[in-house]
Amino acid sequence: MDFNFKEIFTAFMVLFAVIDIVGNIPIIIDLRKKVGHIQSEKASVIAGFIMILFLFLGQRLLNLIGIDVHSFAVAGAFILFFLALEMILGITLYRDDEEEAISATVFPLAFPLIAGPGSLTTLLSLRAEFNLENIIVAVLLNVIVIYVVLKTSTKIEKVIGPNGIKIIRKIFGVILLAIAVKLFAANFKMLIA
Repeated sequence: MDFNFKEIFTAFMVLFAVIDIVGNIPIIIDLRKKVGHIQSEKASVIAGFIMILFLFLGQRLLNLIGIDVHSFAVAGAFILFFLALEMILGITLYRDDEEEAISATVFPLAFPLIAGPGSLTTLLSLRAEFNLENIIVAVLLNVIVIYVVLKTSTKIEKVIGPNGIKIIRKIFGVILLAIAVKLFAANFKMLIA
């Protein structure tokens, strides 16, 4: 095994930026209000499992079902776009009256919010550049950060306050919208080329 601190750090920072768990705090708080309790451990483990599994099988799985990475990223851009609209406009596009905490833990928290198309396509890109073991360590470090943020989101909410949450929610909604547009534009060009 060839562990390289520079590769681990770079892969960690790239994934951290793409996952943007700190920026997702308003969404996490909103999910907690909608469903009550979110299982932080389970969400973190499931997200980590999805990312590591996709690291090994992602390209083959997409090829098997006839989907290229760019189509996958465009679909993910639509999901991010609608999440951003919810944040900016204060509306609810996805509603399930019988939604339970377990369902919110898996969808939309673990997938697609944490282990979403952005992070999964990033993993495929990192795999082309870095050693596999370094990427796995970077994923595991991100899972630890995700767990800490999920566990402390209620405390963070108390410190920031309701108005702070609304402001952060709108700001990160715009940022998420910009990421969705960028993801769509970059990958749509590749689809029509």
